[in-house]
Amino acid sequence: MNKNVYSVSQVNTYIERMFSDDFMLGNLSLSGEVSNCKYNHTGHIYFTLKDEKSAISCVMFAGKRPKGLKFQMKDGDKVVVTGYVGIYAVAGKYQVYANEIELAGVGDLYQRFEALKQELEESGMFDAMYKKPLPTHAMKIGIITAPTGAAVHDIIRVSKTRNPYVSLILYPAQVQGEGAVPSIISGINCLDEMGLDAIILGRGGGSIEDLWAFNEEPVAKAIFRANTPIISAVGHETDFTIADFVADKRAATPSQAAELANFVYEDFARNLDRYSDKLNRAFDFKLQNIAGQLENYRLRLNSLRPDNQIKINQEKIISFKQRLNSLMQSKLERYENRLVAISGRLDGLSPAKKLASGFGYVTDSKGNRVDSVGQLNVGDSMVIKIKDGTISGQVTGVESE
Repeated sequence: MNKNVYSVSQVNTYIERMFSDDFMLGNLSLSGEVSNCKYNHTGHIYFTLKDEKSAISCVMFAGKRPKGLKFQMKDGDKVVVTGYVGIYAVAGKYQVYANEIELAGVGDLYQRFEALKQELEESGMFDAMYKKPLPTHAMKIGIITAPTGAAVHDIIRVSKTRNPYVSLILYPAQVQGEGAVPSIISGINCLDEMGLDAIILGRGGGSIEDLWAFNEEPVAKAIFRANTPIISAVGHETDFTIADFVADKRAATPSQAAELANFVYEDFARNLDRYSDKLNRAFDFKLQNIAGQLENYRLRLNSLRPDNQIKINQEKIISFKQRLNSLMQSKLERYENRLVAISGRLDGLSPAKKLASGFGYVTDSKGNRVDSVGQLNVGDSMVIKIKDGTISGQVTGVESE
């Protein structure tokens, strides 16, 4: 009897072709619990996926990890693996080649997240008009987070580095698991009633399940109703929660939230000194101006005193008197000079002087001066005045030239 004898490689190749030709095995999703999880130095991940009755080997190659795995997978995780079933011909065993791995239930959570996000956005809770501005110089800051862990220590460290005098009030809240939602809401309400400058709501990174309390609608409404500005700092930089969209400010990390909430005290002190110097200079300048004005007012008031007014008027009278005397003297001198000139002219025209020089003048009987032959007729009386007396006579003839 003839037998068909095949090599191991032929059988494995045949099985491999069977797997690749099977539509269902070419693209399927399996759920189970992770065990024997090993991260290879090449970047590949080898693990076993099991349930209550069976197990299957799995591998995710390094090239698939950036897009296919969003969390740090470990033993005990409940996951959904999407990929294909193939044979590892070298060892002659089949295994699942994973293209994507997600935590079980994550798909449903993402759908719930997107639905609530859309609902709250349509209601206006994300609108910028409702965002309260952060205070520029906060001195009392509330913190809602777990009392242990890196988040609270990062917030305290950064806050005290920037402002050593800031008051930090910690509300130790449960931020994960059952009871986290009422704990967070209680923290928001409690700190909001204390009249603080700002509140930091945050926690460290984690899976979507770990952060889910910050995606609940009651937490979002508590943030929205608060009167105190709230900074959301939930997870890592790539993590977004509903709390981030509702809060007045979103920080990528708790450390960044502390930077946003706190001002740098050293810069503030330097600015304060600079403003103080500027104010002192302005105050001194103003005082000098006021002192100058007061001095002017004093001088003006002093000049308006009755005794000063009398003194000033007396000085004015003396000045006017001196000017008047000067003007009178000047005018008298001018008149005196004119009088001398006129006197000289009159002296030259004096009849007595003319008579003394041998001249005389004729008057009629009435004493009127006769300076024309037409004034006398033959027979009229006349008088001739000379230097030493008068001569009376009668006109015996008149002859005109």
